[in-house]
Amino acid sequence: MNRFLLSILLFFTITITHGQKTGCECYIKGVVKDQHSGQPVPGATVFVTGQSSGVFTDKDGRYELRNLCPGKYTLECRIIGYNPDKQQIDLHAGHEENFSLLEQEVHLRDVEITAHRTTSPATQPLTTLTGEDLDKTRGQNLGESLKGITGVTTLQTGSSISKPVIHGLHSNRILIMNNGVRQEGQQWGSEHAPEIDPFVATRLSVVKGAAAVRYGSDAIGGVILVEPEELPFKRALSGEVNSVGFSNGRQGVASATLQSGFKSFAWRAQGTIKRGGNIRTPGYFLDNTGISEKNFSLAAGYRRKGFGVDAFYSYFNTQIGIFSGSHIGSITDLLNVIASGEPQVKSGFSYGINRPNQNVRHSLLKAETHYHFEDGNRLQWTFAYQANNRNEFDLHKPKNDSLAALNRPELTFRLTTLTNDVIWDHKPLAGKLTGQLGISTLYQYNLMDGRPLIPNFNQFNIGVFGLERLVTSKWELEGGVRYDLRKLRTYRIVSRQKVANDFQFANFSGTLGATRNFSGRMSAKLNVGTAWRAPNVSELFTDGVHHGAAAYEKGDSTLVPEKALNSILSVKYTGERFTVELGGYYNYIADFIYLKPQAEPILTIRGAFPAFKYTQTDASFKGIDLSASWEFTQNLTVTSKLSYLRVYDERNNGYLVMIPSNRLDHELRYQFPDGGKWHRLFVSAGNLMVARQKRVPAQSDFAPPPPGYSIWNIQSGVTIPVSEKQQLEIGIAVQNLFNTSYRDYLNRFRYYADEMGRNASIRLKWKFGA
Repeated sequence: MNRFLLSILLFFTITITHGQKTGCECYIKGVVKDQHSGQPVPGATVFVTGQSSGVFTDKDGRYELRNLCPGKYTLECRIIGYNPDKQQIDLHAGHEENFSLLEQEVHLRDVEITAHRTTSPATQPLTTLTGEDLDKTRGQNLGESLKGITGVTTLQTGSSISKPVIHGLHSNRILIMNNGVRQEGQQWGSEHAPEIDPFVATRLSVVKGAAAVRYGSDAIGGVILVEPEELPFKRALSGEVNSVGFSNGRQGVASATLQSGFKSFAWRAQGTIKRGGNIRTPGYFLDNTGISEKNFSLAAGYRRKGFGVDAFYSYFNTQIGIFSGSHIGSITDLLNVIASGEPQVKSGFSYGINRPNQNVRHSLLKAETHYHFEDGNRLQWTFAYQANNRNEFDLHKPKNDSLAALNRPELTFRLTTLTNDVIWDHKPLAGKLTGQLGISTLYQYNLMDGRPLIPNFNQFNIGVFGLERLVTSKWELEGGVRYDLRKLRTYRIVSRQKVANDFQFANFSGTLGATRNFSGRMSAKLNVGTAWRAPNVSELFTDGVHHGAAAYEKGDSTLVPEKALNSILSVKYTGERFTVELGGYYNYIADFIYLKPQAEPILTIRGAFPAFKYTQTDASFKGIDLSASWEFTQNLTVTSKLSYLRVYDERNNGYLVMIPSNRLDHELRYQFPDGGKWHRLFVSAGNLMVARQKRVPAQSDFAPPPPGYSIWNIQSGVTIPVSEKQQLEIGIAVQNLFNTSYRDYLNRFRYYADEMGRNASIRLKWKFGA
């Protein structure tokens, strides 16, 4: 791996000096102003859609993009607090393009639950999926949609449940901002996937590194931003219909969006249905791995003279089958399955979802109002309500026939969350300094029924923060501080007595960062931030069989908060034919909490299960993210991505379990020239190589890490204009082209079965209207 990494770096260095082409001397320049006040907007980002070239506006709102080739471009301007603006440009020589930005709900809806904003910190790496890149992931869940981003992988429980992992961290260390609201579900379990329909979003972004000041105390590992398209003010009726079919699991997905707007009012309605059956590995079907999903969302907004009101409601409802072969009756059978590599339970195809399974319903209601003062100041208030209901069903029904007939879940969690956020964005000071002050509160309570696993609890959080940004022609500096206080009370039954336990956690977070634009081609970002995370209720008190994870888990009430110091540096070079971004990070987390596998499985009346216990240590996360794209010819492009991570247990002088393996991803893409009715026609082939995770503690798991693997994927897509205001997009893909048998180290069910085999898909998207 080290020899290969050095070769890749040498290859990129040589290519930077030779991968240029001449004749690209066009430029675009202009001024960005506030449409309401007419004042210049410093610090706005102006970039070419689909390319990596982009610049910030200076203190006078001016920008300039140089070394562009003649051709047609889409130029986009974005900044916190304003509706992004796009302009189509047919570039032949020099061109001047000014932007007049309208304040929008995007600016404020991003400060939610923890007084954070959905726009990323300027000094931290940000990777975004939008347009064609996002369309290629349609039909997959949120975790799978993000796997193509360097440094991001997934923690899986079987083939239907996955949650995102950023630089080796997941669950309560990763904040997910759903339309500006911090997603609050039962995210503590490895099989508790985010309750989000990706079709809600037209933009998925990943902020890497600790971002606690902007997003709250739990953002130790990063933030995922799920952002819908801005509401369509002053636009006629429009929409789109998506349909996706997958061969493996014979899964079908359909989603539709309809929207319209007037001068001051706009609305949107969206809905999705999904149905799939048993997943097939290269050798056998996985029994009871079907999925059923029904979701919808509604949004509306009003604007008038700097004043705005927005409302958003979404409902997510899914039923997921849990592989029945993960529930085993005896320790002997469990060890035999792990040793043989073959599941005890095999079946044919079926759409039926039987026990064990989980049913999850999540409702989110958001109301936001703001006022943009003529002098440039802005005030926002956001209220959000979330209700998360999770039912988990064991493999076995109660032995009592009357109780069995009721088919009640063995575990029920009902989590309710209320949040309020007030944010003040001050006007630019001295034309360069911008910033915000905020306060946020969260009240949350959880009720549980069934066999005891975690206690009931209520929780109150309050956070206050300040963040300032200084923008010059070459530099962008950012600094901020935040204080959070959390009070937690739990309720348990101990020896038939009601027992209440009180906890209080508090700490400061801080961030310092800088962005340096060396030229129109190269820039660098450096950010150093502190963050902390209080132990959640499951880590403190869980005790019993966690059915969805098919594991016995035990908490520790003496756990203390995690404290993190994260530094991340990235350098980006953009040439005419070659683009490379190299990022390095170091994240030291004191009192890191993790599930440690125990020496022996546990036999319960429900069966035999691997045993895990929450424990703490000091851990260091060191890694490299490398991505590069080289345009060999005008139509042929190769893209490579490398994720390298090493995690060390500093307290015990060893390694940690459940850490992502190193991976290398290549793609070769050919883009056909547009002609006739065929637009943006392309074909691509890709290869993903994942190394074996060798850095694990000796005898720390029930099975050794599986071997590394290599899988091939192919894709093709085309856009067909149907009329002036209609177009049809078609995409075809095959994942695991050669039906390779493999197991992934981050799949909790790797003990029992292989990963999914070959999976062909077809995607159709019909867009109509303005």
